[in-house]
Amino acid sequence: MTPILLNCRGAECSEYTEQVQYVKNPHLESMEEDILYHFNLGTKTHNLPAMFGDIKFVCVGGSANRMRAFAQFMHQELGQPGHVDDIRDICEETDRYSMFKVGPVLSVSHGMGAPSISIMLHELIKLLYHSRCRDVILFRIGTSGGIGLAPGTVVITDKAVDSFFRPQFEQVVLGKVIVRSTELDEGLSKELLQCSTELPDIPTVIANTMCTHDFYEGQGRLDGALCSFSTEEKLEYLRKAHEAGVRNIEMESTVFAAMCRMCNLKAAVICVTLLNRFEGDQISTHHDVLVEYQQRPQGLVAHFIKKRLGLMA
Repeated sequence: MTPILLNCRGAECSEYTEQVQYVKNPHLESMEEDILYHFNLGTKTHNLPAMFGDIKFVCVGGSANRMRAFAQFMHQELGQPGHVDDIRDICEETDRYSMFKVGPVLSVSHGMGAPSISIMLHELIKLLYHSRCRDVILFRIGTSGGIGLAPGTVVITDKAVDSFFRPQFEQVVLGKVIVRSTELDEGLSKELLQCSTELPDIPTVIANTMCTHDFYEGQGRLDGALCSFSTEEKLEYLRKAHEAGVRNIEMESTVFAAMCRMCNLKAAVICVTLLNRFEGDQISTHHDVLVEYQQRPQGLVAHFIKKRLGLMA
């Protein structure tokens, strides 16, 4: 389809339309204004190209505090002027998501689970489109449960699979099930893996990631308020997942991969494992160690961005 660009005229619009096809919604053409409600941004109330037009990298993660910390980390890594404490939350007037901009890097929280990240991605992708951004790379960074991996291992997702180990995301639209591919960019994954070899003490693998609908029963945990299966059944399911190439479990990768693929956005999922699910369900690692684990995906993505920007010494 021919993409739609709001608030664009003449040759500039033509050039942009030929190169960017982020949105897949013909109805946007008839809208006088597009309100990105959960970001408290809009095409009439804000000059989005001026605010975000230079964005080249977007990093998303569940926790608002973690994404603020990532923005502060990138501020230091990129040698940006000013103090890290001066970085403000662009969405501070909302209570849904947080957003921080550091040079060409945007850091955005997405909450927990597929519905939350889906809402955020719809508005984020439209934001990139209205801002006339080009050649943007998206990263999801986060934590996960490992399957047969030592805690602290970083997993770069090869295929995002569902609870049946299928590389697909199912979306119900008008009572019909729409199936979308969750294939991620292979070249980007390999480039990230190469970056990991250039950093100390960040064990990294490329493997399949399983995305579930919840944290407890859906992930085969024995410690939730409800549990209808035995320890043996849990371990058998995890073994089947391992045989299917799954090495970690989280709750957002399939919708993230599917939406980015549909909207022609190069993307990667990078999550650190906090425990080996073959050995238990609850996280008992000391807090300071967990903090260091959680910084590993951030360090890997920061290294990648600096290399892409030609900032490596």
